[in-house]
Amino acid sequence: MNDEKRDELLEDEEIETADAEETADSEPDEADEADAMAEKLAEMQEQYVRLYAEFDNFRKRTAKEKRETYTDATAKCVEQLLPVVDNFERAIDAPCTDEQYKSGMEMIFTQLKNMLEKLGVTEIEALGAEFNPNIHQAIKRVEADEEFAENTVCEVFQKGYMLKDRLVRPAMVAVAN
Repeated sequence: MNDEKRDELLEDEEIETADAEETADSEPDEADEADAMAEKLAEMQEQYVRLYAEFDNFRKRTAKEKRETYTDATAKCVEQLLPVVDNFERAIDAPCTDEQYKSGMEMIFTQLKNMLEKLGVTEIEALGAEFNPNIHQAIKRVEADEEFAENTVCEVFQKGYMLKDRLVRPAMVAVAN
């Protein structure tokens, strides 16, 4: 019976040794798997951060493009309206015997100017100002006199306009030498 018990004990030891080896073998596999999962998680987090940054940049870029498109469209529209404004000013300055007609024209012109103001359109102050080639277009040079110093706008042929900080039309002016 001793031999049988010894054989059983040896078999039990072999089974325990095999189980221990399997457990030892599985532990490195689990550790390797955990490392691989941690690497994959870090990689996916980096992808997420990059994708989020890319989307944020896209959102900002499209918002900027939208603002620029609106400003460009407004500038084009204002540019087309400016000859109408010029003609209204000429009509109001022309002599007229019908006071009601003149009053009506002035009211319409005031509405037009108010609408342009709401859009952010401002007239460039040119007469008496120092010549600035960025906002003035010199079409004539005249000799300086006591009234106007050198390099000063002494006559305005066509008014210039700005849309907020953007030049829509330069003022056509005469400059004193």
